Amino acid sequence: MDFEEGQKRRKVIKIDSKQSWDIFLYHAKNQSRPIVIHFTASWCIPSVAMTPVLAELALSYQNILFLSVDVDEVKEVAAEMEIKAMPTFVFMRDGIQVDKLVGANPDKIKNRIAAFTINS
Repeated sequence: MDFEEGQKRRKVIKIDSKQSWDIFLYHAKNQSRPIVIHFTASWCIPSVAMTPVLAELALSYQNILFLSVDVDEVKEVAAEMEIKAMPTFVFMRDGIQVDKLVGANPDKIKNRIAAFTINS
């Protein structure tokens, strides 16, 4: 999926390669667009349970780019971002990590994203 296509849908975009990761990060940085990344794994029930929560948030916060990275499918990105547990949510602004939340807690992620948009 290319950047423009992902922008039009305003949903959580699944990153399927290191190349697509680099493209989305590059465009978001150039547009000064904040990013929330959900690091997940198909075998991790708490991660899977958070998927619809993030999808709902992506519709509510259209100024934020929401990405999903399966740590088993895109190991290079998971290693680069030093992901040790799933789910992990990483908040980035201008290409720099500004916050990280580990664990499946819908209320916490909603509160962090609300605070993140205030500071964006």
